[in-house]
Amino acid sequence: MISEGDDFPIHQLPTPIAEVGTERNFYDRYFFNGYNEDGTIFFGAAFCVYPNLNLKDASFIFVTDGIQHNFRYSDVLDHERMNTEVGSFRIEIIKPLRELRIIVDDKEKDIFADISFTGRFEPMEEPRMTLKNGPRIYMDSTRMTQHGNWTGNIKFKSNSLNLSKENYQGTRDRSWGIRPVGAPDNQIVPPLKLPQFYWLWAPANFFDQSSHFYFVDDEAGIATNSHCVQQKEDLSERLFDLKKEIHYKEGTRRIAKAEFSALKRDGTEVVWNLTPKYHIYMCGLGYMHPEWGHGQFHGEKQSLYDFYDLSEDPHDPPFLHIQAICEFELSENQSKIKGIGALEQLLIGPHAPSGFEDLLDR
Repeated sequence: MISEGDDFPIHQLPTPIAEVGTERNFYDRYFFNGYNEDGTIFFGAAFCVYPNLNLKDASFIFVTDGIQHNFRYSDVLDHERMNTEVGSFRIEIIKPLRELRIIVDDKEKDIFADISFTGRFEPMEEPRMTLKNGPRIYMDSTRMTQHGNWTGNIKFKSNSLNLSKENYQGTRDRSWGIRPVGAPDNQIVPPLKLPQFYWLWAPANFFDQSSHFYFVDDEAGIATNSHCVQQKEDLSERLFDLKKEIHYKEGTRRIAKAEFSALKRDGTEVVWNLTPKYHIYMCGLGYMHPEWGHGQFHGEKQSLYDFYDLSEDPHDPPFLHIQAICEFELSENQSKIKGIGALEQLLIGPHAPSGFEDLLDR
């Protein structure tokens, strides 16, 4: 099936761009977060196409006065993967790997945003992540992550924000491949096994540098996939020997404090101390949402607005997946600098170092 994308020199297989193999769960997603210098303002966005489901969806969240406002959009893809617009949401790639623009113009829901993300440093390619359920692959994806500055403006009802690059920073990622999307698989792989996924993802911005850390642990607490990069204007360095120390809020799976450490090639140890301020719910961006989850079919040109009171913490699906806005303190060579960033957490099932033994015990 020929589409507009076939007029660009971007083919990687002897097939039209619309074809991505036989895997129904193939996806291609943009994700963004943004915050001001003290973390009191937070916003996020996501856009994704699902070529073999012939769907696309997008979402935008805006946090103000302790309320997370969620704006969701869904439509049929019509096999045009180059069309990055769905409903009142649009992404423009101004300069690939450098500058992107997000526009949300929804008069019915009284939300308007025209914001641009400009990379501070080059994108980082994370290690490919492949996870299996027995012989079946349920996740096989590549992700690039980039720190940047935001400019533009956001208006929601009586709230109006002007974003300047000096005061608003954030992180974006692009991931593509295979992960559970759309309707769940109705054929379970026997024997039944308790689901387990321990995911920490911690991008941060500092005055003159940025850093990125993540862990995927198995139920014994062994990191099966991890990554750490420190970036400055003239240097992007991957660090090794990653370690973590996690403290939880009593009676929860929410992290109260975290310490990460890693070694540079010359043996220098770098330590990050994270202190969460508050958290937002990723289901507002479609992650794990029972009705407006990624790749769900709602019909043509559909949208929805809802909101969450962030003073409430249900601790149950779909609210397990969060991003905590954190104060970061980076220590290196007896010097310390402070920054701001996010600690994404999705903690399901057993994890021996944390004392988790069941699916959702605390």
